[in-house]
Amino acid sequence: MIKHSPFITSWSCCIFAAAFFSLLTLQPAFAQNTKIKTAETTELPPGEAVVYKTVDGKNLNLYITKPDDTSPPSLHPAILYIHGGAWIGGSPDQFVSHAEHFRTRGVISFHLQYRLLSKNEKNVPPEICIEDARDAITWIFTHADEYHIDTQKIAAGGGSAGGHLAAVLGMIDVNAQPFPYKPHALLLFNPVYDNGPDGGWGTARVGQRYPEFSPAHNISSDDPPTLVQFGDHDKLVAIPVAQRFQEKMKDAGVRSDLIIYEDQGHGFFNKPPYDLQVIQASDDFLTSLGWLPPVTIAP
Repeated sequence: MIKHSPFITSWSCCIFAAAFFSLLTLQPAFAQNTKIKTAETTELPPGEAVVYKTVDGKNLNLYITKPDDTSPPSLHPAILYIHGGAWIGGSPDQFVSHAEHFRTRGVISFHLQYRLLSKNEKNVPPEICIEDARDAITWIFTHADEYHIDTQKIAAGGGSAGGHLAAVLGMIDVNAQPFPYKPHALLLFNPVYDNGPDGGWGTARVGQRYPEFSPAHNISSDDPPTLVQFGDHDKLVAIPVAQRFQEKMKDAGVRSDLIIYEDQGHGFFNKPPYDLQVIQASDDFLTSLGWLPPVTIAP
């Protein structure tokens, strides 16, 4: 059973079936799908890969899932997906099924490979993770013409620590200056977006610097509309924390939809049948923003 926030206006009970993946031919200008090691080795999603930055001689890639037709003059929405893993692990392929669904809806998806923190350093804030996420979305905005992307329809999405990084992109300024490449919508799955001492997660890493890193402590009227999906048995982030975030967003005049799934814990969104349900909810949300055309689903 699913409980809906009063801010959710509709919910489709029909689920899109995910299509089979199509491997795209890599062009010489793109990086090869070779593994790099950060805090731990990661698995890589299929498809086209492009280097968005090089750090200490290591390439960091964006893995791209494109619709069948990206030719002009049509422009496409885009989503930057950021995997979770407590900033110390995880894999860029976490949202491949989401990307494949949105490929059929004309959306270009980017899967982020970013540097991970060391497991042995418990009090190091995720500064390098944030830096990589900002560089990646900057790359997407500045290469929008190449991929025929609508720069008014670029979203960021992520789960757990990836949800934190996505929220940072949309909600936290850089050195007191607005970040020029903020996403226009956020798709967050059990995000650890409150890093403060009052029920937040990750406080041990950020300490008293939590106002620099916690999206929940940086809510303002220019934040993008946000969809948050949580399980009510999440042991990392309590539902009252999610509800408090939603209320603060509402007070700031920002749309923030919250969907709570009963009897589900952290990471539920990767498990059938919830994986397809959260994808459908994301589709409904972007459709409600006018990013995607409505679809008629056969009974």
